[in-house]
Amino acid sequence: MTRKKTIRDVEWQGIRALVRVDFNVPLDGNGCIADDTRIRATLPTLQFLRNRGASLVLMSHLGRPKGEHDARLSLRPVAQRLGDLLDAQVRFPCAVTGPAIESAAADLGPGDILLLENTRFHPGETGNDQALCATLARLGDLFVNDAFGSAHRAHASTAGVAAFLPSVAGLLMEKELSYLGAALENPARPFIAILGGAKVSDKIAVIEKLLHTVDAILIGGGMANTFLAAAGFQMGASLVETDAIDQAAALRNAGDDVIQLPVDLTVADSFSAAAIARTVSVSDIPPGWMALDIGEATVAHFANRLAAARTVLWNGPMGVFEFPPFARGTNAVAEILAALPNATTIVGGGDSAAAVQKAGLVERMSHVSTGGGASLEFLEGRVLPGVAALDDEEA
Repeated sequence: MTRKKTIRDVEWQGIRALVRVDFNVPLDGNGCIADDTRIRATLPTLQFLRNRGASLVLMSHLGRPKGEHDARLSLRPVAQRLGDLLDAQVRFPCAVTGPAIESAAADLGPGDILLLENTRFHPGETGNDQALCATLARLGDLFVNDAFGSAHRAHASTAGVAAFLPSVAGLLMEKELSYLGAALENPARPFIAILGGAKVSDKIAVIEKLLHTVDAILIGGGMANTFLAAAGFQMGASLVETDAIDQAAALRNAGDDVIQLPVDLTVADSFSAAAIARTVSVSDIPPGWMALDIGEATVAHFANRLAAARTVLWNGPMGVFEFPPFARGTNAVAEILAALPNATTIVGGGDSAAAVQKAGLVERMSHVSTGGGASLEFLEGRVLPGVAALDDEEA
């Protein structure tokens, strides 16, 4: 892909940076931040800019408020947490646009920070309204996109504003593109992909793309059930996408020995953390029971295939990891990757990133992506609007 300019290519002293960040953090039932990983991921970019004399106007969405103000999705808790992490005041004017916002932005000095309210409170955000784009552009001298997790959206704050200002990538965006791009374009081999999650249909395009670039695809999670059903196994009450069985069979045929499926599964008599569970061969699933995790023999098989890997890309858990009895496969894969001595290990966002975070293994991975849907679309080879809109690096 064409390389993009980054914040390293700009002299920032006295410049007001309009920065799109991804503060779409999970909230608990009391409206408090449950996981600040995405906020922490932006800190290198924000500190880089502040240290070089820039003032910052930050933009982000949170949840899906559908163009209306929803106090439950306010970024106020984010402003407070960001201020704590940076040990700095983060000004929060409780609005996205308006004269007060433009005045507050104009008053910023070097190192000062202003966080706009949830961009999706504005009805023009998701429609990439050009008037909103122009209004947002007045708040900065230069646009920085550091929100890879939203780069697959052609929204006003992610892509549209780039048409009105010089636009560069932040350090997190640069890192995401570097790791994921290298995995697709020039991976060290053997290159192995691990794919999980519930549905085959969500990852058909990714599998089609990876079949031509990887040495093996190890499949677990609910999506493995559909592949096993396509291979003729009786899956009991397991989640199976009947509409995707033919596609799974075609992918398996096209993949020859590339696609590797579980050889055993942990099955349960109900979908519950308290269910009765046992591990059985994929050919011995009892009627009425459902597969909720990969088994120990599958973990050993996957570990054997991964032992010599030099590049590993993992997207999607191996089972219902939210239930502790069925998190063993996912945790085992995380431990295997963390222990690989010579491999670049890339965890592709979403639930697999959450699992690695929960296991305390983030620091032992080469890169844990902040972008779930964006990571998948990038791996499919699709153009991400928030990336395409950035200025190209000069040859």
